Amino acid sequence: MKKLLPIIAAAVGLSTIVGIVASLAPESINQSFPVQNIQGKATVFDRLTQYGQQTEARWQPFFAAAGIAYPPSKIVLVGLKREKKLEVYAANNGQTMRLVRSLPILAASGKIGPKLRYGDYQVPEGIYHIESLNPNSAFHLSLRVSYPNEQDRAQAEIEGRTNLGGDIMIHGSNVSVGCLAMGDEAAEDLFILAAQTGIEKMQVLLCPLDFRTNRIPSDPNRPHWVRARYTQLKTALKQLPST
Repeated sequence: MKKLLPIIAAAVGLSTIVGIVASLAPESINQSFPVQNIQGKATVFDRLTQYGQQTEARWQPFFAAAGIAYPPSKIVLVGLKREKKLEVYAANNGQTMRLVRSLPILAASGKIGPKLRYGDYQVPEGIYHIESLNPNSAFHLSLRVSYPNEQDRAQAEIEGRTNLGGDIMIHGSNVSVGCLAMGDEAAEDLFILAAQTGIEKMQVLLCPLDFRTNRIPSDPNRPHWVRARYTQLKTALKQLPST
């Protein structure tokens, strides 16, 4: 039975103001969520209709191999900057997290180290969530990462930094300026997975490298507070099964 779910458009850019969009959505959409809507008029439901069947067919073998029913109850995305891969972990109620799939990151600008300001081309490092889905992205489809989070803002205030940047996405295509470019097919898979699971049930770990197998190289120019950020990421990674 179809439900009427409000899809709240998120304001993006300097002057873009998007109103509220409502559409009939199937039971497979977990919950209402905000949507960045700047390039066109498609809704998340439109993209589910367009890509849902083929995307589920691609996901099913991976979830079956991991012993997890699709769609899952919770997801953790682990972005590894040095290794240039995005790991997808999932679980259902009563299960421990399991690795479902590892996707190559086709492009991610910058180097090891956190994002500090607008225009530094850095992929952020920290623990985030998915704020919204954009079915009209200029890069096919995209998932918006919650940078800057409260921790980023608090540290910037201490240091007197302003204009931290934003609009960090996991998106299609193969070009990036501070985002994770996954290619169009992978972006479809991640978008539909997020829509059907519910973005409020997703966590995103953006790491400089895989702390489970590598050590961070020393850098005298790295801000002193980054060590604590990396300790947080190490702790979060240890809660996931090793790959």
